[in-house]
Amino acid sequence: MGLRINDIVPDFTAMTDQGEISFHDWIGDSWAILFSHPKDFTPVCTTEFGAVSQLADEWAKRGTKVIGLSVDSADEHVKWKSDIEGFAGAKAGFPIIADEDLSVSKAFDMLPAEAYLPDGRTAADSASVRSVFIISPDKKIQLMMIYPMTVGRNFAEVLRALDGLQRTYQQPLATPANWTAGQDVIVGLALDDAAAEAKFGKLDKKLPYLRFAKNPD
Repeated sequence: MGLRINDIVPDFTAMTDQGEISFHDWIGDSWAILFSHPKDFTPVCTTEFGAVSQLADEWAKRGTKVIGLSVDSADEHVKWKSDIEGFAGAKAGFPIIADEDLSVSKAFDMLPAEAYLPDGRTAADSASVRSVFIISPDKKIQLMMIYPMTVGRNFAEVLRALDGLQRTYQQPLATPANWTAGQDVIVGLALDDAAAEAKFGKLDKKLPYLRFAKNPD
């Protein structure tokens, strides 16, 4: 059975370029984002790690820890970070998991159980290890994205999705299409009009089932 939204994220102990971590302990009481890569020193992944590095202040502003994963060693990750930082012009201060035995990739259902890395492996051997997981402080998966090898991830969209998740977390709210932080939000149908207005103020009722409220603080 694959992972689903609202599942407790798998816990694991793994080596990173910054030392050993226990994943749940590393998350602590924060939001977290795990983004995975099929191999070090690959072109698209280098641009993606660079984009994550450039957004360091944005992750911190949202109380969110970010962690990468690649199937090479921690020593290789250290060397790769030099390329990433040179390309991006920003420090890659986040850890990168060394998933050499594929145990984390398999636990997160990115690879089949029988997958292995042959001698002389290339990124194609672990091509499906290109996922994004956004995890809430209760250690539950809130969002999953899976990308192919040929399309670089849009981390502006990851940031937008994180804003939406944090805005609606444990509240009867949702965000509409193309929503960005600060815009009006949708009030869930669990509240009738009176209860919704008591909680969120005057509603903008587009349809009986589509009711907007000013973005609450």
